[in-house]
Amino acid sequence: MSTIKNFAGIPDEFAKLDSAKIVLIPVPYDGTSTWQKGADKGPEAFLHASENMETYDIETDTEVYQQGIYLAPAVTERATPQAMVEAVHKTTKEFIKRNKFVTLFGGEHSISIGSIRAFSELFDDLTVLHIDAHTDLRKEYNGSRYNHACAMYEASQTTNLIQVGIRSMDVLEKTVMDEDKTFFAHEMASDEYWVDNVIELCGDNVFISFDLDALDPSIMPSTGTPEPGGLFWYETMDFLKRVFEERNVVGFDIVELCPNQVDKSSDFLAAKLYYKMLSYKFQGEEIEDDYDNTYVSKSGKSNVSKFDLDDED
Repeated sequence: MSTIKNFAGIPDEFAKLDSAKIVLIPVPYDGTSTWQKGADKGPEAFLHASENMETYDIETDTEVYQQGIYLAPAVTERATPQAMVEAVHKTTKEFIKRNKFVTLFGGEHSISIGSIRAFSELFDDLTVLHIDAHTDLRKEYNGSRYNHACAMYEASQTTNLIQVGIRSMDVLEKTVMDEDKTFFAHEMASDEYWVDNVIELCGDNVFISFDLDALDPSIMPSTGTPEPGGLFWYETMDFLKRVFEERNVVGFDIVELCPNQVDKSSDFLAAKLYYKMLSYKFQGEEIEDDYDNTYVSKSGKSNVSKFDLDDED
């Protein structure tokens, strides 16, 4: 996919799989998008932008790359949408079992079906915090259950799904949606307590799926389906910081960067967002400390490090 060796050009000593706490899986897939194509170019644009990003985070006074960020080989399966989802699921699950903090960068939002499936199989009582302009709750679209418009349907059936920033949906999605756990953008604009209310609904273990079109097009124009009325940078950072501080975020994905040749600010915002989320996750953790994503799995096993990588429970 890319000639880039390490995220943000970090030194090799911080990019080795064995010692890195963090794994970044690129998924350059754009097989089912229905308007602007180009999300398959998102991971490469994101990685190129990261090379021009300062790796010291002022707010947290940290250099989170020193925790180790391994850039995994891209998941390039694209024979069918289902095959892509299964490949993402398999790869994500393998790295979780290696006791890594697993992150993904898409690609269109259908990649999240695979990533969420992996996390929900390994973490009990998983909350999926879905930040997006769209609900993505169709059971099937254009003849497929693995379409980007179906990205959250499975999560709605298998996890505690909370949706934030919603401002575009089909009326039939109301039959699937849990309105008590849906935060519409037009209501958030006048609700000073929405962050508190979201966090209160979250369980202990949280997976974040961040669609970049959740952000307002004035700061994130390069998405496949931009919608007016989105989130802005500092309110989003305040929200994410609270989530990372008050819940155990077990992983995240970022999707739907659709780069263009004129505007590079969106690429850089995506790289900065990714790095900020890592900075919030590892703030206060010493570099020499081992990362431990110990959990009680649905199989009753208690520590990820005891899993055999070939064991698909």
